[in-house]
Amino acid sequence: MHPAIAQHRASIAAISQRYGIRRLEVFGSAARGEDFVAESSDADFLVEFAADTPPDLRSFYGAKAELEQLLGRGVDLVEPGAVRNPYVLASINRHREPVYAA
Repeated sequence: MHPAIAQHRASIAAISQRYGIRRLEVFGSAARGEDFVAESSDADFLVEFAADTPPDLRSFYGAKAELEQLLGRGVDLVEPGAVRNPYVLASINRHREPVYAA
């Protein structure tokens, strides 16, 4: 995980708790770190909401906006069930790293 993400783990946990996120994992260049450009790369996260907090637009986009503000970069939130392409899913699974788990 790139230090630009790792240094904010406590704040990311607070955001996750506020929006009912059960699990948040970073993937892509922010997880690999080697090809992450701190000045311009976005951060990609797999997000799972708690069973008793079904995601709504406010939760999804509220968490996204707060993460973008905290990290100072664009953030993509992806629910694991939304990834249908097996090659994309395999790529995500190869490099995903937990950032928060309830």
